[in-house]
Amino acid sequence: MGVRRKRRDVDGVLIFDKPLGMTSNAALQKVRWLFNANKGGHTGSLDPLATGVLPLCLGEATKFSQYLLDADKAYITEGRLGMTTTTGDAEGEVLEIRPVAVDLAAVEAVLPRFRGAIEQVPPMYSALKKDGQPLYKLARAGETVERAARSVTIDRLTLLGLDGDRLRLQVHCSKGTYIRSLVEDIGQALGCGAHVSSLRRIQAGPFVEAQCVTLEQLEAMHADGGAEALDSLLLPMDSGLEDWPEVQLTEDTAHYLNHGQAVRVPGSPAFGLVRLRDPAGRFIGIGEMTDDARVAPKRLMRFNG
Repeated sequence: MGVRRKRRDVDGVLIFDKPLGMTSNAALQKVRWLFNANKGGHTGSLDPLATGVLPLCLGEATKFSQYLLDADKAYITEGRLGMTTTTGDAEGEVLEIRPVAVDLAAVEAVLPRFRGAIEQVPPMYSALKKDGQPLYKLARAGETVERAARSVTIDRLTLLGLDGDRLRLQVHCSKGTYIRSLVEDIGQALGCGAHVSSLRRIQAGPFVEAQCVTLEQLEAMHADGGAEALDSLLLPMDSGLEDWPEVQLTEDTAHYLNHGQAVRVPGSPAFGLVRLRDPAGRFIGIGEMTDDARVAPKRLMRFNG
């Protein structure tokens, strides 16, 4: 039996390029192992079929992963027209094959109805839960349950190309949007059905694919310099919150906040969430403005004091 290695306290955000076929949790565990990190979390799952931008939070950065989870996303997807599957993507079993007689004009004619605020029924093969059970587990057992339609927003939906039965789209959307459902619904509107044959996330909140680090890059750096060599790839813990207002604390106000008390800081915004910086300019967590114009602690870093 091997000796269990001691994990490190590593804090920061890694913009990981999730490879094809890997679950988001498997990606997280692999990255945690390479960094030898004590703690980690991802900011919203990508299907195994999907690749691309997966922000991973290590250490204290996990306290702020929820705010990245809520961010808008962008994708490039290829839909295969004329074929529907059980899962809405290429991993499922074929349900129906229909002839495809669709041109660019026909696609452009149906896309406007999928832009803006739309109602979307989540797929059965999803991580949403019904009575504590993920829907995909029920689906694998052959069960189908009623799913309420949810409102999502498609900010941009651009036709990139149509090559026979292959439809390429770029989608900018709100959190909770299922690209599989969108492609299926577009296929239905075209009268031939469709499923997702490939999917790549190109943006998650402020993070874009140009910032991505691949598994191959991580493994090569790890082989050369061990876990510590990877630390240079980490972004600051508040890098996903850069559009939030900042509040600069004094030693006194930082002390009181650390002890759970709301404080008054001149020049603070009137409402909303704020980033907190200590007198040295170090990010120490997030606060929330109260009705009486004070800053209350919401999530603070472990190392404060």
